Amino acid sequence: MALKKSLSASLLSPFLIICLLIALLSVPVSVGARRLLEDPKLPEIPKLPELPKPEMPNLPEFPKPELPKIPEIPKPELPKLPEIPKPEMPKLPEIHMPELPKFSEIQKPEFPKMPEIHMPELPKLPEVPKFEAPKLPELPKPEEAKVPAFTMPKFPGSH
Repeated sequence: MALKKSLSASLLSPFLIICLLIALLSVPVSVGARRLLEDPKLPEIPKLPELPKPEMPNLPEFPKPELPKIPEIPKPELPKLPEIPKPEMPKLPEIHMPELPKFSEIQKPEFPKMPEIHMPELPKLPEVPKFEAPKLPELPKPEEAKVPAFTMPKFPGSH
């Protein structure tokens, strides 16, 4: 029992210290607030005399140099190649395929008839009665709480 108390006390003390620090830091400091609200009288800053704007001397205008025109070089024409006749493919002799002899229709072999197998009738399973859940009584729907209508008050100067 004594161990539990000392353990809880050791856990609570850092927690309490943190809470106290947060509480102290969150409170706004009001020292000197009255001095901040009063209009402070600042000393007037002396105005500097206006300096005349220096005038830039006019530079002489230089003519824009024109680029020399490059003479047009005629495009060289490619020499015409003589036309080469297309070689003709040698004709292959026609090969006659020998006609295959026609077969008469292939007769399907007849398989021996299998004797019919009679399956014994399975015994009928007893019918399982359907489970009917008991009907629950209908509960009345809860009525929604009526909230009184709220109208916004009109303030002077608002539209």
